[in-house]
Amino acid sequence: MDVLLLFKAAIMGIVEGLTEFLPISSTGHLILAGALLGMDDAKSKVFDIAIQTGAILAVILVYAERLKAVLQGLPSQPQARRFALNVAIGFFPAVALGLIFGKAIKAHLFTPTVVATAFIVGGFIILWAERRYAQSSSVRVASVDDMSPWDALKVGLAQCLAMVPGTSRSGATIIGAMFFGLSRKAATDYSFFLAIPTLVGAGAYSLLKERALLSVDDIPMFATGLLFSFLSAWVCVRWLLRYIATHSFTPFAYYRIAFGLLVLITAHQGWIVWQD
Repeated sequence: MDVLLLFKAAIMGIVEGLTEFLPISSTGHLILAGALLGMDDAKSKVFDIAIQTGAILAVILVYAERLKAVLQGLPSQPQARRFALNVAIGFFPAVALGLIFGKAIKAHLFTPTVVATAFIVGGFIILWAERRYAQSSSVRVASVDDMSPWDALKVGLAQCLAMVPGTSRSGATIIGAMFFGLSRKAATDYSFFLAIPTLVGAGAYSLLKERALLSVDDIPMFATGLLFSFLSAWVCVRWLLRYIATHSFTPFAYYRIAFGLLVLITAHQGWIVWQD
């Protein structure tokens, strides 16, 4: 057993869990962390996607009561059926565009330079969105139960922006939803619910498609990444739900801008070799 490899897998799992549901791009952080740790080959890219499942398990645990109520209410409760429909509608655009453009995006955009640029641009968009949100009283949707199918489709289309690595899936959905009139709480909740089919589907598809790269010997590495992804995501999700009750996403915007500039500067000066 390669202890160093398991240690690297644990670090990657922690990075995934802590960044998946914050508007700072888990994919971006995984690409950059992988470049520093030397985990940037084809198998590592499958690993990065697969360990998202650990983070999703944390969301399922935190929202277990709500999800259970929806499943039980599907046969008889219109509200439960509308909730499930809205999640399905929001999920569909990512599936369609991912199948069409996924291969090209992986081939050309998964580089530290693209990630850093997306970090910076996304940071300024968050600042703009938060300023607009603070100056506006046009919140139409206070809760995910108040969302219409049209709201779900718009947020689903916004989620597709996260196909550019460094954009952030949660950032695209949360900030996009706030632009479309959802409250910060409703936007965050819907982003969590939408993550369940999106990330589980992406993980399953990646494992199935790249199964030839994997072997039984990889089980300890993947298990370690999943475990640490789950634990760190569970802490992060619970913290974020408390945080948004009284705070905005502005600090994350400044973090994105600073981190993106750091990557660009260190790469330009040759201080760190951010491998493509």
